[in-house]
Amino acid sequence: MTTPRFSDLNVSTRILLGPGPSMASPRVLRAMATPPVGHLDPDLLQIYTEEQQLLRYVFQTENEWTFALSGTGTSGMEAALANLIEPGDAALIAIHGYFGERLAEMATRLGAEVDRIERPLGEIFSLKEIETALKRKRYKVFAIVHAETSTGAEQLHIGEIAAAAHRYGALIVLDTVTSLGSIPVKIDEWDIDIAYSASQKSLGAPSGLAPITVSERAREVIQKRKSPPPSFYLDLALYAKYWGEEHAYHHTASASLHYALREALRIAAEEGLKARFARHRANAELLWAGLEEIGVPPFIPPEYRLPPLTTARVPEGVDPHRVRTRLLKEYNIEIAAGFGALKDKVWRIGLMGYSSRRENVLLLLAALRELLRS
Repeated sequence: MTTPRFSDLNVSTRILLGPGPSMASPRVLRAMATPPVGHLDPDLLQIYTEEQQLLRYVFQTENEWTFALSGTGTSGMEAALANLIEPGDAALIAIHGYFGERLAEMATRLGAEVDRIERPLGEIFSLKEIETALKRKRYKVFAIVHAETSTGAEQLHIGEIAAAAHRYGALIVLDTVTSLGSIPVKIDEWDIDIAYSASQKSLGAPSGLAPITVSERAREVIQKRKSPPPSFYLDLALYAKYWGEEHAYHHTASASLHYALREALRIAAEEGLKARFARHRANAELLWAGLEEIGVPPFIPPEYRLPPLTTARVPEGVDPHRVRTRLLKEYNIEIAAGFGALKDKVWRIGLMGYSSRRENVLLLLAALRELLRS
């Protein structure tokens, strides 16, 4: 067999303004260049300890079970459900976009009896709607997406929703894949049972790790399961032993990805959450105003519009995919199309983490203005 030959790696440096991944700070990229060490090396274990402290800071929690799973945000979603749900358990899933649908699909595959409540794309739930659904029967798990990446909508009243779930005996699972690091996520104040996220969005690290945090209430339920979770790899009790004082072997984690996430979290802590949220809001408002001026208004009403992810309405008669292709080829800017029914109706524009910069907003607006004229 002939030995295959390929040219040197030559990947373009993009301006990533889609729904993820976001751009990584030069500090994060430098951290990734640190030589890897063994998965139980004392230096890496020290990084884990610091990473846990920083994750508790961004999650705003004191939960002991707070760590990063080796996997994408989808692994966090699956871990949250797989560790709580046993076959035959009743689960209520709130769906106001694509990722709510994914929660329902996973819960069904895990053998749960799944009930759904739904809102049209671009809308969010009222507390009354959720409370009415929770009254129907005794649910073990209630799951909802905080920041729906497919529509750009922020689900409001999370604390009150969690209180309602607990009042009717359900554990609450919260998807914070897009929200963590760009808008307030208050795990302890809201009394959330399990929340999960992803490294590549508002935290500003590469894809491949899924931060997760588990309350004492949820931890007790997991430890009292009738049978082990169906996934060995995503068994949170085993993860806790790996991250805890005994550091029991579970899997071979990527040192490089943990270097990157720890540095991204350190940047977030140095900036401070209040300042970080204000930066995301200011850049989003600059984007929203500019989109209105060029005839590409945001799809979501201002009262629950997401600062890190904007859906912009495609003007009548414009081919959204042609514009996206030209943005990438001519301006080196990546944005994304919509999902499902919104595929040809909106562009999804992400201003997350290091990507949330004033110069990126102004460049994108200028590029869109030119492309829509031609």
